[in-house]
Amino acid sequence: MNTNLIHKWLRDPRFSSGEQSVDLSVPEGATFLPIEVAGMTSVPTVPISPTHSTGSITAQRVDITLSDGRRILLEGTTALSSVVALIEGLAR
Repeated sequence: MNTNLIHKWLRDPRFSSGEQSVDLSVPEGATFLPIEVAGMTSVPTVPISPTHSTGSITAQRVDITLSDGRRILLEGTTALSSVVALIEGLAR
């Protein structure tokens, strides 16, 4: 939650404490309640072992959209180094 929003609510007269003036159009009891956060407990996690793949990842069609809106459509098998060189060349 945004801190600025909380501070805005705290300054709002609808959420004032009983000591301050109360707007009669606000339902009774519409105030912030104090909360306490108890100690945190960690959730046990299962260790994930890295997988070693012997094959390479392939895709028949890759669509890349650059930040300036240009699109690159690659079809068929293409080496990653070729794609990186193409994008670096277009970025210049």
